[in-house]
Amino acid sequence: MVNLLAAAALAAATPVGPPVQPAMEPAIFVVHDADTTIYLFGTFHALDGDPHWFDQGVRSAFEQSNELVLETLLPEGPNAAQQLSQAAATPSVRPSTTFLATTRMAITASRAEGMQVDNGADTVLRHIAEAEGKPVEQLETLQFQLNMFNHLPATAAAAPPPTAKVGQPVQDESMQDLSKTMADMQSAWKRGDQSVFVHMLDQLDAASPDTYRMMFTERNARWADWIAARLQTPGTVFVAVGAGHLAGKDSVLVRLAEKGIASERVY
Repeated sequence: MVNLLAAAALAAATPVGPPVQPAMEPAIFVVHDADTTIYLFGTFHALDGDPHWFDQGVRSAFEQSNELVLETLLPEGPNAAQQLSQAAATPSVRPSTTFLATTRMAITASRAEGMQVDNGADTVLRHIAEAEGKPVEQLETLQFQLNMFNHLPATAAAAPPPTAKVGQPVQDESMQDLSKTMADMQSAWKRGDQSVFVHMLDQLDAASPDTYRMMFTERNARWADWIAARLQTPGTVFVAVGAGHLAGKDSVLVRLAEKGIASERVY
């Protein structure tokens, strides 16, 4: 889903300073034992059309893997929109209107910078894996994610900019600021700069601890459990989740370390 984009809008993140390190490539981590290797790749859910992020390290790790695991598998094909609508219309999983509004705002801001969900790393990786015959699995169902969005605090889901008054609509200037934030985050992701995601997560945690807990802390712990269990089965797996899940004080990597599972950054 687009939870990373929505989280950015919820946090109303302001761009951080210029990176210290020169341009590199998106961050990839690895955990392994004697007969299992699991690459952990932090994705960006909406990107411009530049394909160079899939060069070098990302492609190398992906091609070494015999299985792709994503956050969730969205419906695709001619009936995709209908399936999404049906899932969202289910009473038990219907997301709040305020969250949907925030998500639309984030997507609109991304599109203003030429970023499309169809170009997102998750979508691209899925299509390449399917073309190569790699199995594609998911960590969560679509219904689970929609149900989570349905239970997000309503006060956080609106997330107006800091200067806005209660009930005041988002102005063009605020949308421009959000568009710039999205572009800065994309640029940071492409060069493997994790600091911008740490900054976003800290802002979200401060603004709405319950939202942060539901979207990141709890899910990161579950995914770490899945990775720990998957290490018991031989093979090489490429796990791709939103970049925010591999950054900060409650990341998947931190949860793995608490289990005694060391990770290292390979790119």
